[in-house]
Amino acid sequence: MKLYWSPQTRSTRALWMLEETGIPYERELIDVQNPDRDNPAEFLEASPMGKVPALVDGNVKMSESAAICLYLADRYAMGTLAPAIDDSQRGKYLYWLMYTPAVIEPSMSEKFHGVETNRYRSGWGDFDLMIETLEQGIGGRNWILGDAFTAADVMLGSSVVFMRMFDMLPASDALSTYADRCLARPAYQRALELNEPASN
Repeated sequence: MKLYWSPQTRSTRALWMLEETGIPYERELIDVQNPDRDNPAEFLEASPMGKVPALVDGNVKMSESAAICLYLADRYAMGTLAPAIDDSQRGKYLYWLMYTPAVIEPSMSEKFHGVETNRYRSGWGDFDLMIETLEQGIGGRNWILGDAFTAADVMLGSSVVFMRMFDMLPASDALSTYADRCLARPAYQRALELNEPASN
């Protein structure tokens, strides 16, 4: 298995997920800062837009961090990092797994760029609604599904940590302690170490 990655990008989520599964893999650096880079053909098969992360697992070639997390959990950690297909928690898991690309990222982008928002017009609502909903989801739980850590927490946790790092996270005990629990996971610590540019 090979992960095409670049430091300090959404690749961190894929690294974290791979470390959680314990599956052997190799990394290949893609210099996303270089517009003249020579992209490997295999990388472009996996990621037609030339974006990282991208994963190659035998004949499976794919990109997008949420899709990669979903794939890895279902194929290699069903029942631990993902509820089984017939588990009643599966719907909730899928909702929260997709919450980062569908809700958190667009609402963060609007806030960062000072875009006038309308929570009734946009499918993601707005930044305040995104935070309120996430707080309610995490409140009183260790992880988004309760006691079980899943791939959904990889996506959500990385987003909450990112928002806190860049002072975008409002004061919230529930979300701040959630970020702390995520950062305390050995797999996340390994991913952060691997994410350093000099470590490749």
